[in-house]
Amino acid sequence: MAGVEVKNFDKADEVNNNFKNAKIEAVKVGNQRVMKLTLQPGWQWSKDIKPTVGGDSCQATHLGVIVSGAVCAKHNDGTELTYKAGDAYSIQPGHDGWVVGNEEAVVYEFHGMWGE
Repeated sequence: MAGVEVKNFDKADEVNNNFKNAKIEAVKVGNQRVMKLTLQPGWQWSKDIKPTVGGDSCQATHLGVIVSGAVCAKHNDGTELTYKAGDAYSIQPGHDGWVVGNEEAVVYEFHGMWGE
């Protein structure tokens, strides 16, 4: 049907397991990329992503919704905030992030550079 497009993450267009403790699934709908990130307990950007992408901190902008678990983001200016299931979030470049607790975090992002 014209004007309606639906995709399911069970049949993701892209799956990236190249990052330690993180699985990235992406679908393209409405000419946009939507990502599902599954982050394991112990995941931290500076330990698990930085060795692959380099830099002092994550330079991506993130816009998303967390559906399970909790993640803490600490910005380079010292601002630190934990977001948990049910929260929508926006994170500007210049931060570290990590899973809080022993539950995996599942987030859906609509803007970011994961897997690029």
